[in-house]
Amino acid sequence: MAPSTSSTVTLDINGEKHTLSVDHRTTLLDALRERLDLTGTKKGCDQGQCGACTVLVDGRRTVSCLQLAVASQEREITTVEGVAEGERLHPVQQAFLDLDGFQCGYCTPGQICSAIAVIEEHAAGWPSAVTEDVRPEAGPPPLTPEEIRERMSGNLCRCGAYVQIVQAVARAAAETRTGTEGAAA
Repeated sequence: MAPSTSSTVTLDINGEKHTLSVDHRTTLLDALRERLDLTGTKKGCDQGQCGACTVLVDGRRTVSCLQLAVASQEREITTVEGVAEGERLHPVQQAFLDLDGFQCGYCTPGQICSAIAVIEEHAAGWPSAVTEDVRPEAGPPPLTPEEIRERMSGNLCRCGAYVQIVQAVARAAAETRTGTEGAAA
């Protein structure tokens, strides 16, 4: 008897369970876009280098083109479609809109998912390659433009909206820290 090349998986996406039969080689990206019609997650390089397909898996950013759907079971997956609370945009989404953190918009869903994780990683005190004092007792470093650029470096923008993206991440982080989510600038 030949081994099976497909499995039935149940994926928890944006708080909703989806059961699919997938080939073992199906990426999470392809399952999202082609099987579940969640097209906010974009296919860019298909090699994990551009970040356009970034989603959150258990709250951590993941390039979904390199994550297999079968390895995503029992994980909480959040796509850009799931970050808003009803009609209320996530603070990162609102900051991207307010500060023109996009041009063509193709990379924006991945940028937004990555930025949400960046803000949480920073608040948890995770250092980056440019963090000067990495001692745990030093606490989170200041979220400078250099810190944001380094932490967001896995997400490419072909249009070059980096200045506005950094500003949007900084604003959303400040609003999250002060609890003024959704406040106007």
